[in-house]
Amino acid sequence: MSQSPYPAIAAGPPRPSLILRPGQIALPPGMERYTIHGNGAVLIDIEAGDTVTVRNVEGGQACELLAWDRSGVTDPGIFGEASNSNAAGIKALLAEDDDSLASLRSGLARRQVQLDHAKAVRVFGGATPAGTEQAFTVARDGAMLIAAPGGPMLVDGHDTATPLIAIVRRATIRPAAKSLLADPLADPVLDLRVHSATAESYFVKAGDYLQIIDVDGRQCTDFQCFSARKLDRGLDHPLDVTTTRTLMGASYPMPGLHSKYFDQDMEPLVEVVQDTCGRHDAFALACAAKYYDDIGYPGHTNCSENFNGALAGKGVNPRAGWMAINFFFNTAIDAHGVMVSDEPWSRAGDYVLLRALTDIVCVSSACPDDTTPANGWNPTDIHVRTYSGQHKFSRAIARRMTPDSEQKMTRETAFHSSFAKHTRNFGEYRGYWLANSFAKDGPIAEYWACRQDAVIMDLSPLRKFEVTGPDSEALLQYTLTRDVKKLGVGQVVYSAMCYEHGGMIDDGTLLRLGKDNFRWVGGDDLSGEWLRETATKLGLNVLVRSSTDQMHNVAVQGPKSRDILREVIWTSPLQPSIDELEWFRFAVARIGGGNGIPVVVSRTGYTGELGYEIWCHPRDAEK
Repeated sequence: MSQSPYPAIAAGPPRPSLILRPGQIALPPGMERYTIHGNGAVLIDIEAGDTVTVRNVEGGQACELLAWDRSGVTDPGIFGEASNSNAAGIKALLAEDDDSLASLRSGLARRQVQLDHAKAVRVFGGATPAGTEQAFTVARDGAMLIAAPGGPMLVDGHDTATPLIAIVRRATIRPAAKSLLADPLADPVLDLRVHSATAESYFVKAGDYLQIIDVDGRQCTDFQCFSARKLDRGLDHPLDVTTTRTLMGASYPMPGLHSKYFDQDMEPLVEVVQDTCGRHDAFALACAAKYYDDIGYPGHTNCSENFNGALAGKGVNPRAGWMAINFFFNTAIDAHGVMVSDEPWSRAGDYVLLRALTDIVCVSSACPDDTTPANGWNPTDIHVRTYSGQHKFSRAIARRMTPDSEQKMTRETAFHSSFAKHTRNFGEYRGYWLANSFAKDGPIAEYWACRQDAVIMDLSPLRKFEVTGPDSEALLQYTLTRDVKKLGVGQVVYSAMCYEHGGMIDDGTLLRLGKDNFRWVGGDDLSGEWLRETATKLGLNVLVRSSTDQMHNVAVQGPKSRDILREVIWTSPLQPSIDELEWFRFAVARIGGGNGIPVVVSRTGYTGELGYEIWCHPRDAEK
């Protein structure tokens, strides 16, 4: 009997379609997840009945919690605890000149939080196992600050600061399209809500920033802008997508954003500074009346007509269909040249940060399309904030290790400012901006410099993990292909890290700083995950903590590298000098004398020439 070509019919009523959604949206209703990075903090509004669970992801990381009500007075009774700390860790974090905490500082200032006599709760400690959790129940409405404090790690120490995860389970589930906006990146010049199925126009001064935010997730927004000075002369030349693609050398349409956008006169209007989503459409028109007419929805609200209304009186002539940057639209061109689309990848709070390169008149829409998956079948709001150009926002794009993980924004290494004196040519690598080449010479000259003289390169994106505890050697012996038992203190070994079946996870170098103290340096965060997973499975007494953010490094490679370092590296009599440092050995040293900057110098590198790697805390990198 031949097999039926039709699928089997399931008995009973029809079942809803399975829609694949980004990970955070896939969390159950009423559940929120926050990542608190090492030496960082998050601020969360809480309500009576909420449950807050803090997870010590990698182990060994302290946590401080503050809570306050509308009066701004801290009171741990808000989450059912008694104070056991004066918030020293939080105060130390806020005192640091760290741009990443600027939004947190302004959030505390807006809420008038009083930290002079702060009453905090400190949980976890240096011996807390990975995965340990502690839950708190909120007794009354207020706000909570959760911090992962830690000081600067010594180059030969292991007291790194690692992430915490906070899971908030809401007692009252907010209705759809009622997400709360995150605190501004700085004090806003403009705070503008673009309500669903509408558009708004606004002005941005040259050098200022504009942030376009997807409030509830999976909501698209069209963006267009004009040179204000040209409008003064009667010229309404909008941002032109075709000109931009041509000038940026990416003429074939593709999802994503260019670094700059131009008008038809090739004048740059805006540049992209930050993007937390990564999936956008910069080649199709904004939706127009004809589009809806042709698919059977005559009279449907559309972005092009909304643009015309918002720009009326601005010296802009109306158009039937507007070119635009279509932020958060999940559209692409397939292998046959056909435009395809699906639900957006953006999550609640995702944004794009632009910088105005001249005075511009802008217009932003909240797309009204409810006839396709373009807005997740549920059009919601868009929010626009602008900030003064006096603030500094680093260029960053978001990356996620897995679809469900929290985003990490691309960052500058601690050596960035030093390399930026010699080049503006930086590219993204493993979540950091690295110099591609130096402006004066170029790649070919740099190659020969490595063969004949010496070169310096930034290798800070290498992932570092502190592996400590009485079973640390046993764990590394089991997961690496080299004989770790032979490794003496002060030695380095190159090895592969493998699964139990022999498949390779990563390669890297292992430094032994003490009997039970190791530092693994590889290329991937997954190597640390595998070490922790294996340690848990085998029941080993060991901590595996990431220290990438506490240990940045440059490589000095080439035949003259030893001569150069001999002039600047000082080592105590207990450590080998640069001349005594053998192949695959390291020394704890200082720059410029016995009271200089502490560093670790290892005679390692991948160039094939004589060379060294120099490791330091990020705060010392410029010096």
